[in-house]
Amino acid sequence: MNSYPALELKKITKRFGSIVANKDVDLTVRRGEILSILGENGSGKTTLMNMISGIYYPDDGQIFIDGREVVIKSPRDAFKYKIGMIHQHFKLVDVFSAAENIVLGLSKEDSPTIKEASERVRKISEKYGFDIDPEKKIYRMSVSEKQTVEIIKVLFRGADILILDEPTAVLTPQETQKLFSVLRTMRDDGKAIIIITHKLHEVLSLSDRVAVLRKGEYINTVVTAETNEAELTEMMVGKKITLDIDRSEPKNTQDRLIINNINCLSREGIKLLDNVSFTAKGGEILGIAGIAGSGQRELLEAIAGLQRLESGEINYIDPNTGKTENLKDKTPLQIRDLGVRLSFVPEDRLGMGLVGNMDIAENMMLRSYRKGKSMFLERKKPKTLAETIIEQLEVVTPGVSTPVRKLSGGNVQKVLVGREISSSPTVLMAAYPVRGLDINSSYMIYNLLNRQKENGVAVIFVGEDLDVLLELCDRILVIGAGRVTGIVDARTAKKEEIGLLMTKTDGGAA
Repeated sequence: MNSYPALELKKITKRFGSIVANKDVDLTVRRGEILSILGENGSGKTTLMNMISGIYYPDDGQIFIDGREVVIKSPRDAFKYKIGMIHQHFKLVDVFSAAENIVLGLSKEDSPTIKEASERVRKISEKYGFDIDPEKKIYRMSVSEKQTVEIIKVLFRGADILILDEPTAVLTPQETQKLFSVLRTMRDDGKAIIIITHKLHEVLSLSDRVAVLRKGEYINTVVTAETNEAELTEMMVGKKITLDIDRSEPKNTQDRLIINNINCLSREGIKLLDNVSFTAKGGEILGIAGIAGSGQRELLEAIAGLQRLESGEINYIDPNTGKTENLKDKTPLQIRDLGVRLSFVPEDRLGMGLVGNMDIAENMMLRSYRKGKSMFLERKKPKTLAETIIEQLEVVTPGVSTPVRKLSGGNVQKVLVGREISSSPTVLMAAYPVRGLDINSSYMIYNLLNRQKENGVAVIFVGEDLDVLLELCDRILVIGAGRVTGIVDARTAKKEEIGLLMTKTDGGAA
Protein backbone atom coordinates (compact mmCIF):
# COMPACT_ATOMS: atom_id res chain seq x y z
CA MET A 1 0.00 0.00 0.00
CA ASN A 2 1.30 3.46 -0.90
CA SER A 3 1.41 5.77 2.14
CA TYR A 4 1.19 8.92 0.01
CA PRO A 5 -1.96 10.91 0.99
CA ALA A 6 -4.21 11.72 -1.96
CA LEU A 7 -6.85 13.57 0.08
CA GLU A 8 -6.67 15.09 3.56
CA LEU A 9 -9.44 16.77 5.55
CA LYS A 10 -8.42 18.87 8.55
CA LYS A 11 -10.92 20.13 11.15
CA ILE A 12 -13.82 20.13 8.64
CA THR A 13 -17.03 21.55 10.12
CA LYS A 14 -20.45 21.99 8.48
CA ARG A 15 -23.52 23.56 10.11
CA PHE A 16 -27.11 23.76 8.93
CA GLY A 17 -28.59 26.47 11.16
CA SER A 18 -28.28 25.24 14.74
CA ILE A 19 -27.52 21.64 13.63
CA VAL A 20 -23.84 20.67 13.40
CA ALA A 21 -23.62 17.94 10.72
CA ASN A 22 -19.82 17.60 10.88
CA LYS A 23 -17.54 18.87 13.63
CA ASP A 24 -13.73 19.08 13.36
CA VAL A 25 -13.46 15.99 11.14
CA ASP A 26 -9.95 14.81 10.22
CA LEU A 27 -9.69 12.20 7.46
CA THR A 28 -6.98 10.89 5.15
CA VAL A 29 -7.25 8.58 2.13
CA ARG A 30 -4.05 7.39 0.50
CA ARG A 31 -3.21 6.58 -3.06
CA GLY A 32 -3.47 2.87 -3.72
CA GLU A 33 -5.96 2.10 -0.95
CA ILE A 34 -9.68 1.49 -0.39
CA LEU A 35 -11.04 3.40 2.62
CA SER A 36 -14.48 2.53 4.00
CA ILE A 37 -16.55 5.18 5.81
CA LEU A 38 -18.81 3.80 8.55
CA GLY A 39 -21.34 5.57 10.74
CA GLU A 40 -24.94 5.49 11.92
CA ASN A 41 -27.65 7.41 10.07
CA GLY A 42 -27.19 11.09 10.75
CA SER A 43 -23.49 10.63 11.58
CA GLY A 44 -22.48 13.01 8.76
CA LYS A 45 -21.07 10.58 6.17
CA THR A 46 -23.06 11.94 3.23
CA THR A 47 -22.52 15.57 4.25
CA LEU A 48 -18.77 14.96 4.43
CA MET A 49 -18.65 13.29 1.01
CA ASN A 50 -20.79 16.09 -0.44
CA MET A 51 -18.18 18.59 0.68
CA ILE A 52 -15.41 16.60 -1.00
CA SER A 53 -17.44 16.36 -4.23
CA GLY A 54 -18.37 20.06 -4.27
CA ILE A 55 -22.09 19.84 -3.46
CA TYR A 56 -21.62 21.55 -0.06
CA TYR A 57 -18.97 24.03 1.07
CA PRO A 58 -17.42 23.63 4.56
CA ASP A 59 -17.92 26.37 7.17
CA ASP A 60 -14.50 25.66 8.72
CA GLY A 61 -11.47 23.51 8.01
CA GLN A 62 -9.12 22.72 5.17
CA ILE A 63 -9.02 20.25 2.25
CA PHE A 64 -5.69 19.12 0.83
CA ILE A 65 -5.12 17.25 -2.45
CA ASP A 66 -1.64 15.69 -2.81
CA GLY A 67 -0.44 17.89 0.06
CA ARG A 68 -1.69 21.17 -1.46
CA GLU A 69 -4.61 23.09 0.05
CA VAL A 70 -7.53 23.48 -2.36
CA VAL A 71 -10.96 25.15 -2.40
CA ILE A 72 -13.86 23.03 -3.74
CA LYS A 73 -16.97 25.15 -4.32
CA SER A 74 -18.72 23.05 -6.98
CA PRO A 75 -18.71 19.61 -8.63
CA ARG A 76 -16.77 21.22 -11.50
CA ASP A 77 -14.03 22.16 -9.00
CA ALA A 78 -14.03 18.58 -7.70
CA PHE A 79 -13.48 17.24 -11.23
CA LYS A 80 -10.67 19.75 -11.68
CA TYR A 81 -8.94 18.07 -8.73
CA LYS A 82 -9.74 14.61 -10.18
CA ILE A 83 -12.44 13.74 -7.63
CA GLY A 84 -15.44 11.76 -8.89
CA MET A 85 -18.49 10.56 -6.91
CA ILE A 86 -20.67 7.63 -7.98
CA HIS A 87 -24.07 8.09 -6.34
CA GLN A 88 -26.34 5.23 -5.29
CA HIS A 89 -29.11 6.45 -7.60
CA PHE A 90 -27.72 6.72 -11.11
CA LYS A 91 -27.89 9.93 -13.11
CA LEU A 92 -28.19 8.54 -16.65
CA VAL A 93 -30.38 9.29 -19.68
CA ASP A 94 -32.18 6.05 -20.55
CA VAL A 95 -32.52 6.66 -24.31
CA PHE A 96 -28.80 7.48 -24.73
CA SER A 97 -26.05 4.92 -25.19
CA ALA A 98 -23.27 4.36 -22.64
CA ALA A 99 -20.83 6.46 -24.69
CA GLU A 100 -23.37 9.29 -25.12
CA ASN A 101 -24.00 9.40 -21.36
CA ILE A 102 -20.28 9.41 -20.62
CA VAL A 103 -19.55 12.51 -22.78
CA LEU A 104 -22.76 14.28 -21.71
CA GLY A 105 -21.93 17.56 -19.97
CA LEU A 106 -18.37 17.87 -21.25
CA SER A 107 -17.41 21.24 -22.72
CA LYS A 108 -17.09 21.50 -26.51
CA GLU A 109 -13.31 21.60 -26.43
CA ASP A 110 -13.17 18.52 -24.13
CA SER A 111 -15.93 16.56 -25.88
CA PRO A 112 -14.76 13.83 -28.29
CA THR A 113 -16.88 12.31 -31.04
CA ILE A 114 -19.02 9.32 -30.08
CA LYS A 115 -16.65 7.07 -32.04
CA GLU A 116 -13.64 8.44 -30.15
CA ALA A 117 -15.51 8.17 -26.85
CA SER A 118 -16.44 4.53 -27.55
CA GLU A 119 -12.81 3.70 -28.24
CA ARG A 120 -11.69 5.34 -24.98
CA VAL A 121 -14.42 3.49 -23.07
CA ARG A 122 -13.14 0.18 -24.47
CA LYS A 123 -9.57 1.03 -23.41
CA ILE A 124 -10.69 1.93 -19.87
CA SER A 125 -12.74 -1.30 -19.72
CA GLU A 126 -9.77 -3.42 -20.81
CA LYS A 127 -7.46 -1.73 -18.29
CA TYR A 128 -9.67 -2.30 -15.23
CA GLY A 129 -11.73 -5.35 -16.21
CA PHE A 130 -15.10 -3.74 -16.92
CA ASP A 131 -17.55 -5.48 -19.24
CA ILE A 132 -19.55 -2.85 -21.14
CA ASP A 133 -20.76 -2.18 -24.69
CA PRO A 134 -20.33 1.59 -25.38
CA GLU A 135 -23.12 1.52 -28.01
CA LYS A 136 -25.70 -0.18 -25.78
CA LYS A 137 -28.69 1.96 -24.70
CA ILE A 138 -29.11 2.52 -20.95
CA TYR A 139 -32.71 1.23 -20.87
CA ARG A 140 -31.43 -2.16 -22.11
CA MET A 141 -28.83 -2.46 -19.35
CA SER A 142 -28.84 -4.34 -16.06
CA VAL A 143 -28.27 -2.46 -12.80
CA SER A 144 -24.60 -3.52 -12.68
CA GLU A 145 -24.06 -2.30 -16.26
CA LYS A 146 -25.55 1.09 -15.38
CA GLN A 147 -23.25 1.31 -12.38
CA THR A 148 -20.31 0.48 -14.65
CA VAL A 149 -21.27 3.40 -16.91
CA GLU A 150 -21.29 5.74 -13.89
CA ILE A 151 -17.83 4.57 -12.79
CA ILE A 152 -16.38 4.84 -16.32
CA LYS A 153 -17.95 8.30 -16.60
CA VAL A 154 -15.77 9.65 -13.77
CA LEU A 155 -12.69 7.74 -14.95
CA PHE A 156 -13.23 9.20 -18.44
CA ARG A 157 -12.97 12.66 -16.86
CA GLY A 158 -9.64 11.72 -15.27
CA ALA A 159 -10.76 11.03 -11.69
CA ASP A 160 -8.23 9.27 -9.49
CA ILE A 161 -10.03 9.88 -6.17
CA LEU A 162 -13.33 7.96 -6.36
CA ILE A 163 -16.22 8.03 -3.87
CA LEU A 164 -18.83 5.24 -4.12
CA ASP A 165 -22.09 5.50 -2.15
CA GLU A 166 -23.59 2.08 -1.28
CA PRO A 167 -22.22 0.52 -4.50
CA THR A 168 -23.50 -3.04 -3.83
CA ALA A 169 -27.03 -2.18 -2.65
CA VAL A 170 -28.76 -3.70 -5.69
CA LEU A 171 -26.16 -6.18 -7.00
CA THR A 172 -26.22 -9.98 -6.96
CA PRO A 173 -23.36 -11.76 -5.09
CA GLN A 174 -21.70 -12.53 -8.43
CA GLU A 175 -21.96 -8.89 -9.57
CA THR A 176 -20.63 -7.72 -6.19
CA GLN A 177 -17.55 -9.94 -6.47
CA LYS A 178 -16.96 -8.68 -10.01
CA LEU A 179 -17.18 -5.05 -8.80
CA PHE A 180 -14.78 -5.78 -5.94
CA SER A 181 -12.31 -7.29 -8.40
CA VAL A 182 -12.47 -4.12 -10.53
CA LEU A 183 -12.05 -1.87 -7.47
CA ARG A 184 -8.98 -3.83 -6.35
CA THR A 185 -7.49 -3.43 -9.83
CA MET A 186 -8.14 0.31 -9.67
CA ARG A 187 -6.55 0.46 -6.22
CA ASP A 188 -3.48 -1.38 -7.50
CA ASP A 189 -3.28 1.22 -10.28
CA GLY A 190 -2.85 3.93 -7.63
CA LYS A 191 -6.44 5.19 -7.34
CA ALA A 192 -7.70 6.41 -3.95
CA ILE A 193 -11.13 4.88 -3.36
CA ILE A 194 -13.67 5.82 -0.66
CA ILE A 195 -16.68 3.56 -0.10
CA ILE A 196 -19.78 4.28 2.00
CA THR A 197 -21.50 1.01 2.92
CA HIS A 198 -23.53 -0.46 5.79
CA LYS A 199 -22.51 -4.05 5.02
CA LEU A 200 -19.81 -4.85 7.55
CA HIS A 201 -18.78 -8.12 5.90
CA GLU A 202 -18.05 -6.16 2.71
CA VAL A 203 -16.04 -3.59 4.64
CA LEU A 204 -13.90 -6.37 6.12
CA SER A 205 -13.41 -8.19 2.81
CA LEU A 206 -12.69 -5.18 0.57
CA SER A 207 -11.22 -2.19 2.37
CA ASP A 208 -7.68 -1.56 3.57
CA ARG A 209 -8.69 0.85 6.32
CA VAL A 210 -11.98 1.91 7.96
CA ALA A 211 -12.84 5.43 9.19
CA VAL A 212 -15.70 5.75 11.69
CA LEU A 213 -17.94 8.78 12.28
CA ARG A 214 -20.36 9.16 15.20
CA LYS A 215 -22.83 12.04 15.56
CA GLY A 216 -20.90 14.16 13.08
CA GLU A 217 -17.53 13.67 14.76
CA TYR A 218 -14.53 11.65 13.63
CA ILE A 219 -13.87 8.72 16.00
CA ASN A 220 -10.93 6.79 14.56
CA THR A 221 -9.42 5.08 11.52
CA VAL A 222 -8.37 1.46 11.90
CA VAL A 223 -6.59 -1.07 9.70
CA THR A 224 -9.23 -3.50 8.42
CA ALA A 225 -7.08 -6.60 8.99
CA GLU A 226 -6.75 -5.66 12.66
CA THR A 227 -10.47 -5.21 13.51
CA ASN A 228 -13.78 -7.11 13.48
CA GLU A 229 -17.54 -6.49 13.22
CA ALA A 230 -18.10 -6.16 16.97
CA GLU A 231 -15.32 -3.57 17.40
CA LEU A 232 -16.48 -1.52 14.41
CA THR A 233 -20.08 -1.53 15.64
CA GLU A 234 -19.03 -0.43 19.11
CA MET A 235 -17.05 2.45 17.56
CA MET A 236 -20.10 3.46 15.49
CA VAL A 237 -22.69 3.47 18.28
CA GLY A 238 -20.51 4.03 21.37
CA LYS A 239 -21.65 0.81 23.07
CA LYS A 240 -21.51 -2.94 22.58
CA ILE A 241 -24.43 -4.48 20.69
CA THR A 242 -25.14 -8.03 19.59
CA LEU A 243 -25.02 -8.48 15.81
CA ASP A 244 -26.73 -11.87 15.61
CA ILE A 245 -30.24 -11.76 14.15
CA ASP A 246 -32.44 -13.65 16.60
CA ARG A 247 -34.33 -15.98 14.24
CA SER A 248 -36.87 -18.08 16.12
CA GLU A 249 -38.27 -21.37 14.82
CA PRO A 250 -41.70 -21.04 13.16
CA LYS A 251 -44.51 -22.32 15.42
CA ASN A 252 -48.14 -23.16 14.56
CA THR A 253 -47.76 -21.84 11.02
CA GLN A 254 -50.98 -21.43 9.05
CA ASP A 255 -51.58 -20.58 5.43
CA ARG A 256 -52.42 -16.88 5.29
CA LEU A 257 -51.96 -15.90 1.62
CA ILE A 258 -52.26 -18.36 -1.27
CA ILE A 259 -51.17 -16.84 -4.58
CA ASN A 260 -52.27 -18.78 -7.67
CA ASN A 261 -50.85 -18.02 -11.15
CA ILE A 262 -51.15 -14.23 -11.03
CA ASN A 263 -50.26 -12.24 -14.15
CA CYS A 264 -49.79 -8.51 -14.42
CA LEU A 265 -49.05 -6.30 -17.46
CA SER A 266 -47.60 -2.80 -17.74
CA ARG A 267 -49.45 -0.11 -19.69
CA GLU A 268 -47.22 -0.94 -22.65
CA GLY A 269 -48.29 -4.59 -22.50
CA ILE A 270 -45.01 -5.89 -20.99
CA LYS A 271 -45.42 -8.78 -18.52
CA LEU A 272 -44.49 -7.59 -15.04
CA LEU A 273 -45.63 -10.77 -13.27
CA ASP A 274 -45.73 -14.09 -15.10
CA ASN A 275 -47.74 -16.95 -13.53
CA VAL A 276 -46.50 -16.25 -10.00
CA SER A 277 -47.61 -18.80 -7.37
CA PHE A 278 -46.60 -19.26 -3.72
CA THR A 279 -47.97 -19.44 -0.18
CA ALA A 280 -47.19 -17.08 2.73
CA LYS A 281 -47.77 -18.52 6.18
CA GLY A 282 -48.64 -16.83 9.46
CA GLY A 283 -45.81 -17.36 11.94
CA GLU A 284 -42.97 -17.24 9.40
CA ILE A 285 -40.93 -14.72 7.47
CA LEU A 286 -40.94 -15.29 3.73
CA GLY A 287 -38.06 -13.47 2.05
CA ILE A 288 -38.18 -12.28 -1.56
CA ALA A 289 -34.88 -12.00 -3.43
CA GLY A 290 -34.24 -10.73 -6.93
CA ILE A 291 -32.27 -8.29 -9.01
CA ALA A 292 -33.77 -4.78 -8.84
CA GLY A 293 -36.73 -4.45 -11.19
CA SER A 294 -37.51 -8.18 -11.35
CA GLY A 295 -41.11 -7.74 -10.19
CA GLN A 296 -40.75 -7.53 -6.39
CA ARG A 297 -42.51 -4.19 -6.16
CA GLU A 298 -45.31 -5.18 -8.57
CA LEU A 299 -45.89 -8.40 -6.60
CA LEU A 300 -46.40 -6.59 -3.29
CA GLU A 301 -48.52 -3.91 -4.93
CA ALA A 302 -50.70 -6.60 -6.54
CA ILE A 303 -51.34 -8.17 -3.11
CA ALA A 304 -52.10 -4.73 -1.65
CA GLY A 305 -54.58 -3.99 -4.48
CA LEU A 306 -52.44 -1.30 -6.10
CA GLN A 307 -51.71 -3.28 -9.31
CA ARG A 308 -54.41 -4.56 -11.64
CA LEU A 309 -54.18 -8.30 -12.32
CA GLU A 310 -54.83 -9.81 -15.74
CA SER A 311 -55.54 -13.22 -14.25
CA GLY A 312 -54.95 -15.41 -11.21
CA GLU A 313 -56.08 -15.39 -7.59
CA ILE A 314 -54.82 -13.92 -4.32
CA ASN A 315 -56.63 -15.81 -1.58
CA TYR A 316 -56.42 -14.44 1.98
CA ILE A 317 -57.40 -16.71 4.87
CA ASP A 318 -58.68 -14.67 7.82
CA PRO A 319 -57.04 -16.01 11.01
CA ASN A 320 -60.04 -14.95 13.12
CA THR A 321 -62.86 -16.48 11.05
CA GLY A 322 -61.07 -19.00 8.82
CA LYS A 323 -62.93 -17.46 5.89
CA THR A 324 -61.13 -17.21 2.51
CA GLU A 325 -61.33 -13.92 0.62
CA ASN A 326 -60.09 -13.30 -2.93
CA LEU A 327 -58.19 -10.00 -2.69
CA LYS A 328 -58.35 -9.59 -6.47
CA ASP A 329 -61.94 -8.37 -6.12
CA LYS A 330 -61.23 -5.85 -3.35
CA THR A 331 -60.07 -2.24 -3.17
CA PRO A 332 -56.79 -1.25 -1.45
CA LEU A 333 -58.77 0.13 1.54
CA GLN A 334 -60.77 -3.10 1.91
CA ILE A 335 -57.52 -5.09 1.80
CA ARG A 336 -55.98 -2.85 4.48
CA ASP A 337 -59.04 -3.30 6.68
CA LEU A 338 -58.54 -7.08 6.49
CA GLY A 339 -55.11 -6.57 8.06
CA VAL A 340 -52.90 -6.83 4.96
CA ARG A 341 -50.37 -4.00 5.27
CA LEU A 342 -47.73 -2.90 2.78
CA SER A 343 -44.76 -1.02 4.22
CA PHE A 344 -42.81 -0.04 1.13
CA VAL A 345 -39.70 2.06 1.75
CA PRO A 346 -39.23 3.91 -1.55
CA GLU A 347 -36.24 5.86 -2.78
CA ASP A 348 -38.30 9.00 -2.23
CA ARG A 349 -39.45 8.42 1.36
CA LEU A 350 -41.11 11.83 1.60
CA GLY A 351 -42.78 11.61 -1.80
CA MET A 352 -44.34 8.21 -1.08
CA GLY A 353 -45.50 7.44 2.44
CA LEU A 354 -44.86 10.54 4.53
CA VAL A 355 -45.63 14.25 4.20
CA GLY A 356 -42.48 16.27 4.78
CA ASN A 357 -44.10 19.46 6.10
CA MET A 358 -46.22 17.57 8.65
CA ASP A 359 -44.76 16.61 12.00
CA ILE A 360 -44.29 13.03 13.24
CA ALA A 361 -47.60 12.89 15.14
CA GLU A 362 -49.53 14.27 12.15
CA ASN A 363 -47.94 11.60 9.93
CA MET A 364 -49.26 8.97 12.36
CA MET A 365 -52.78 10.39 11.76
CA LEU A 366 -52.53 9.68 8.02
CA ARG A 367 -53.30 6.03 8.80
CA SER A 368 -56.29 6.73 11.06
CA TYR A 369 -58.03 9.92 9.96
CA ARG A 370 -60.72 8.01 8.01
CA LYS A 371 -61.92 6.44 11.27
CA GLY A 372 -62.79 9.80 12.84
CA LYS A 373 -66.38 10.07 14.02
CA SER A 374 -66.55 13.86 14.05
CA MET A 375 -65.21 16.86 12.21
CA PHE A 376 -62.35 17.02 14.72
CA LEU A 377 -59.32 14.78 14.33
CA GLU A 378 -58.15 12.59 17.22
CA ARG A 379 -54.67 13.84 18.12
CA LYS A 380 -53.92 12.15 21.45
CA LYS A 381 -53.46 8.58 20.18
CA PRO A 382 -51.27 9.52 17.17
CA LYS A 383 -49.08 11.63 19.48
CA THR A 384 -48.70 8.71 21.91
CA LEU A 385 -47.86 6.39 19.00
CA ALA A 386 -45.29 8.88 17.70
CA GLU A 387 -43.65 9.06 21.16
CA THR A 388 -43.54 5.24 21.34
CA ILE A 389 -41.89 4.93 17.92
CA ILE A 390 -39.36 7.66 18.77
CA GLU A 391 -38.44 5.83 22.00
CA GLN A 392 -38.37 2.23 20.70
CA LEU A 393 -36.61 2.93 17.40
CA GLU A 394 -34.37 5.66 18.86
CA VAL A 395 -35.49 8.27 16.32
CA VAL A 396 -33.16 11.28 16.59
CA THR A 397 -35.52 14.28 16.75
CA PRO A 398 -36.15 17.27 19.02
CA GLY A 399 -39.72 16.00 19.55
CA VAL A 400 -43.00 14.78 18.03
CA SER A 401 -43.78 18.23 16.64
CA THR A 402 -40.65 18.31 14.42
CA PRO A 403 -41.49 18.37 10.67
CA VAL A 404 -40.47 15.04 9.10
CA ARG A 405 -38.49 16.82 6.36
CA LYS A 406 -36.02 18.03 9.02
CA LEU A 407 -35.06 14.47 9.99
CA SER A 408 -32.18 12.53 8.42
CA GLY A 409 -33.09 9.88 5.83
CA GLY A 410 -32.62 7.00 8.27
CA ASN A 411 -34.80 8.60 10.93
CA VAL A 412 -37.54 9.29 8.36
CA GLN A 413 -37.41 5.60 7.54
CA LYS A 414 -37.79 4.54 11.17
CA VAL A 415 -40.97 6.63 11.39
CA LEU A 416 -42.33 5.09 8.17
CA VAL A 417 -41.64 1.47 9.15
CA GLY A 418 -42.66 1.94 12.79
CA ARG A 419 -46.05 3.34 11.78
CA GLU A 420 -46.89 0.26 9.68
CA ILE A 421 -45.68 -2.28 12.25
CA SER A 422 -47.72 -0.53 14.96
CA SER A 423 -50.98 -1.15 13.06
CA SER A 424 -51.20 -4.81 14.24
CA PRO A 425 -51.37 -6.40 10.75
CA THR A 426 -52.11 -10.06 9.98
CA VAL A 427 -49.93 -9.86 6.83
CA LEU A 428 -47.01 -7.42 6.90
CA MET A 429 -45.19 -6.81 3.62
CA ALA A 430 -41.95 -4.98 4.38
CA ALA A 431 -40.16 -3.84 1.24
CA TYR A 432 -36.60 -2.57 1.77
CA PRO A 433 -37.33 -1.62 5.42
CA VAL A 434 -33.62 -1.16 6.23
CA ARG A 435 -32.62 0.59 2.98
CA GLY A 436 -29.97 3.13 3.97
CA LEU A 437 -30.18 2.36 7.70
CA ASP A 438 -27.08 1.87 9.84
CA ILE A 439 -26.33 -1.50 11.43
CA ASN A 440 -27.83 -0.69 14.84
CA SER A 441 -31.11 0.63 13.41
CA SER A 442 -31.31 -2.30 10.97
CA TYR A 443 -31.13 -4.83 13.79
CA MET A 444 -33.96 -3.00 15.59
CA ILE A 445 -36.13 -3.49 12.49
CA TYR A 446 -35.11 -7.16 12.15
CA ASN A 447 -36.11 -7.79 15.78
CA LEU A 448 -39.44 -6.01 15.26
CA LEU A 449 -40.17 -8.25 12.25
CA ASN A 450 -39.26 -11.33 14.30
CA ARG A 451 -41.65 -10.18 17.02
CA GLN A 452 -44.42 -9.88 14.40
CA LYS A 453 -43.68 -13.42 13.21
CA GLU A 454 -43.85 -14.76 16.79
CA ASN A 455 -47.25 -13.08 17.12
CA GLY A 456 -48.53 -15.17 14.19
CA VAL A 457 -48.23 -12.49 11.51
CA ALA A 458 -47.31 -13.58 7.97
CA VAL A 459 -44.25 -11.43 7.23
CA ILE A 460 -43.11 -10.95 3.63
CA PHE A 461 -39.67 -9.31 3.57
CA VAL A 462 -38.11 -7.87 0.41
CA GLY A 463 -34.44 -7.09 0.96
CA GLU A 464 -31.30 -6.22 -0.96
CA ASP A 465 -28.75 -8.00 1.26
CA LEU A 466 -28.68 -11.77 0.73
CA ASP A 467 -26.75 -12.33 3.98
CA VAL A 468 -29.64 -10.73 5.89
CA LEU A 469 -32.27 -12.71 3.94
CA LEU A 470 -30.46 -15.95 4.84
CA GLU A 471 -30.17 -15.00 8.54
CA LEU A 472 -33.64 -13.50 9.04
CA CYS A 473 -36.07 -15.47 6.86
CA ASP A 474 -37.50 -18.99 7.10
CA ARG A 475 -38.01 -19.43 3.35
CA ILE A 476 -36.81 -17.34 0.42
CA LEU A 477 -38.73 -16.91 -2.83
CA VAL A 478 -36.46 -15.90 -5.72
CA ILE A 479 -37.97 -13.89 -8.57
CA GLY A 480 -36.40 -13.16 -11.94
CA ALA A 481 -37.98 -11.21 -14.82
CA GLY A 482 -41.40 -11.48 -13.17
CA ARG A 483 -41.26 -15.26 -12.70
CA VAL A 484 -40.65 -17.38 -9.61
CA THR A 485 -37.32 -19.11 -10.29
CA GLY A 486 -37.20 -21.00 -7.00
CA ILE A 487 -38.22 -21.19 -3.33
CA VAL A 488 -35.49 -22.31 -0.91
CA ASP A 489 -35.08 -23.07 2.80
CA ALA A 490 -33.19 -20.07 4.21
CA ARG A 491 -31.54 -22.20 6.89
CA THR A 492 -29.80 -24.49 4.41
CA ALA A 493 -29.51 -22.43 1.19
CA LYS A 494 -26.20 -20.92 0.05
CA LYS A 495 -25.79 -17.34 -1.12
CA GLU A 496 -24.34 -18.46 -4.46
CA GLU A 497 -27.35 -20.72 -5.08
CA ILE A 498 -29.72 -17.76 -4.65
CA GLY A 499 -27.49 -15.58 -6.83
CA LEU A 500 -27.80 -18.10 -9.68
CA LEU A 501 -31.58 -18.26 -9.27
CA MET A 502 -31.72 -14.43 -9.39
CA THR A 503 -30.16 -14.44 -12.85
CA LYS A 504 -32.49 -17.16 -14.23
CA THR A 505 -35.45 -16.01 -16.31
CA ASP A 506 -37.33 -19.29 -16.66
CA GLY A 507 -39.53 -20.59 -13.88
CA GLY A 508 -37.91 -22.90 -11.32
CA ALA A 509 -39.29 -25.62 -9.11
CA ALA A 510 -40.77 -24.30 -5.87
